[in-house]
Amino acid sequence: MADLNWIMEQEAKIPRGGVRTRFAPSPTGYMHVGNLRTALYTWLIARHAGGTFILRIEDTDQNRQVEGAVDVIYKTLAECGLDHDEGPDVGGPVAPYIQTERRGFYQKYAEWLVERGHAYYCFCDRADSVEGGAFSETPPTDPCRALTPEEADARRAAGEPYVIRQRIPREGTTTFHDEVFGNITVENATLDDQVLLKQDGLPTYNFANVVDDHMMGITHVVRGSEYLSSAPKYNLLYEGFGWPIPRYVHCPAVMRDQHNKMSKRHVDPSYEDLIAQGYLTDAVVNYVVLLGWSPRREIAEQEIFSREELISAFDLGGISKSPAIFDMEKLRHFNSAYIRAMPPERFAAVAEPYIRQAVKNPAYDAGALAALLQQRTEVLTEIPEKLDFFDALPDYDAALFVHKKSRTDLPGSLETLRALAPRFAALPGWDADALSQTMCDYASECGCKNAKIMWPVRIALSGKAVTPGGAVEIAHILGQEESLSRIARGIEKLEGAQ
Repeated sequence: MADLNWIMEQEAKIPRGGVRTRFAPSPTGYMHVGNLRTALYTWLIARHAGGTFILRIEDTDQNRQVEGAVDVIYKTLAECGLDHDEGPDVGGPVAPYIQTERRGFYQKYAEWLVERGHAYYCFCDRADSVEGGAFSETPPTDPCRALTPEEADARRAAGEPYVIRQRIPREGTTTFHDEVFGNITVENATLDDQVLLKQDGLPTYNFANVVDDHMMGITHVVRGSEYLSSAPKYNLLYEGFGWPIPRYVHCPAVMRDQHNKMSKRHVDPSYEDLIAQGYLTDAVVNYVVLLGWSPRREIAEQEIFSREELISAFDLGGISKSPAIFDMEKLRHFNSAYIRAMPPERFAAVAEPYIRQAVKNPAYDAGALAALLQQRTEVLTEIPEKLDFFDALPDYDAALFVHKKSRTDLPGSLETLRALAPRFAALPGWDADALSQTMCDYASECGCKNAKIMWPVRIALSGKAVTPGGAVEIAHILGQEESLSRIARGIEKLEGAQ
């Protein structure tokens, strides 16, 4: 007999009256983009409504659990600003929030469902088969469905191993409502009697979800559209228990192209990968939110959102039915926009580790280098290759001094460097204004544009055709002694090329 007193005690604990959402990841490795989007949507629904956001760890599949994966979950949520109100680390009124610690609950609820006639004990050889769910063909009828309660109790008492299966109606239809896809109706005959409780006493994924969502008072269940096929059986479980059905929000798949979903197997990037590749957390969050959701009405064209703006704007009506394609170039666009908009001091702090990968000489100020980079950087990992010439001038070809747009050639570049070297050496102060004025004055004397003078100086200082910053900025950071040394080497290279 089910312990009805215990069940009633649990019912009394359930928080009611406000929006309650949950992010329920399995600790099976990294945080892939689809998981992050689910967490974001779940958090935004709660925050938009002034509700409660819950973190629940679903670790019943012990074979797939990866050491350290729970730490990855906590770290990712914290970095993305997705604070949870209840969870394993902060507690709450419906603890515990780790499924393996809730093991005793599922047995009691499964036995109660048997007593209510919506589940049965199954002793078949296939008893530990995984739960199905696709409504595509008629599943076989389980012979254990026909066992009387007395027959089932006798076999259990004799020690026969068993599972508990859901008793799906063989006739009629089940209709469920999804906030994205609307009403969906399926024939009950196409649904199989899924396993609810396995022989080891642990619940299957689908059963644990329903029990935990009810016990935690979850009002909105957010998950990927691949779980649409399981939704009819969720409905039947809720109805079998006599519980209210939460609002389902099935999100479209995140695809890497028109035909393939993103996956670890295809080496598609996780959240951790994207951060390691030089993307900012805020840019990733902003972009991932827009994978399947669009703002509406007066902000329909807006792309860049602060966290507060997302909370205000997010509504379920903006979620699309169509799969979303993850576009790295689009993310790159978002990242560059976020970098350009950062306060200079914050960008300097974020960029410094990358700057020091290439510029190890402490004489070169990281803040000054960051100022060169901020408007010229799309991802942080580009930074080292942009600055590698500061510590050591690369060996370069004299042909770089020839530039059609600046109208420079080898003889003219040599003449420019020979003329500017003594002027630079005579400067009493090595500041940007003095450097700029010196080169502009010489250009005026020559009757040419500034670019014709500054191009050969920049090439001599950097040995590269593309640099973050021009001749003035680079010379200022290098300092007088090093700049004059590099100009002298440029003169030698040009003299040898004549």
